[in-house]
Amino acid sequence: MSDSDRSRNGKHIHVVAGVIVDARDRILLARRTEGRDLAGLWEFPGGKVDPGETPEAALVRELREELGIEARVGTPVIAVPQQYPHKRLRLDVRRIDAWTGTVKGLDGQALVWVPSHKLASYAMPDADRPVVAALQDPDRYLITPEPGEDAARWLAALRAALDAGVRRVQLRAPAFAVGDPGRWRTLVERALAHVRDTGAEALINDDVAMAEAFGIGVHLRAPRLRTLSSRPLPKTQLVIASCHDLEELRLAQSIGCDAAVLGPVLPTASHPGAPGIGWERFVELREQVALPIYALGGMAVGDVALARSHGAQGIAAIRGLWPG
Repeated sequence: MSDSDRSRNGKHIHVVAGVIVDARDRILLARRTEGRDLAGLWEFPGGKVDPGETPEAALVRELREELGIEARVGTPVIAVPQQYPHKRLRLDVRRIDAWTGTVKGLDGQALVWVPSHKLASYAMPDADRPVVAALQDPDRYLITPEPGEDAARWLAALRAALDAGVRRVQLRAPAFAVGDPGRWRTLVERALAHVRDTGAEALINDDVAMAEAFGIGVHLRAPRLRTLSSRPLPKTQLVIASCHDLEELRLAQSIGCDAAVLGPVLPTASHPGAPGIGWERFVELREQVALPIYALGGMAVGDVALARSHGAQGIAAIRGLWPG
């Protein structure tokens, strides 16, 4: 049986959940009660969408029944497809703009208000994990192009991308790094000054030693990922991996990567004639791991919402995020 066939087995359930934030900027989690699947785990409150019901109406109803509040549903956060042993779930998560009433666990469920930075410390179902990342981490992941001979222009473009809101950057220049490693190291030092000045996060392409030296993250190419049995850096430094299939995604998850990049999803100018895996296949792979995943290939800033609707953390791109 293929991975695609396995992903289509089981009942398909549409669940909607809300991100409810209190006056102290804490987020509400509810604990799954005994007798339910995944009992004891913490989740964003909500429930199933009934036949003929819109997700917004379902969320208002569920929050009324479970918490005793009247909620005003806001914008989408992410829609996570997730494969469990006996069901296929689509977790459709929305922000709650406002509510009236007093929050209570009307089904006997425990409730807790959690500061955003502590959400990851709570044991959650697989479908809720990417939601935490969507709430906390950048939705755009810039991959830098080769600097060429004009390093000043490259640095100016990087700064422009950061000033435009990019907050996660992979410093990548394979030809430059191999051809002139000393100059590349100096350019990385200068780039990091801009990254740190704007409060962004930096990763270096496939060079664990340089990541250790500069105290930044590393982006693992798939060949290097396949040689690893454990995370190459401490949790204080990001580790993201390039993945192209389910085996690589599962390996990235098993060694503790913080996220993965999957693609190409759509055709790209850098790979003319290559069709890309498409959004349907992206979803089939996405739903079999709990790892945050960026969609790569043919992506632009305007595709962030589309990517989130397919369960992606956001987009990864060179041309789509690089000024000019």
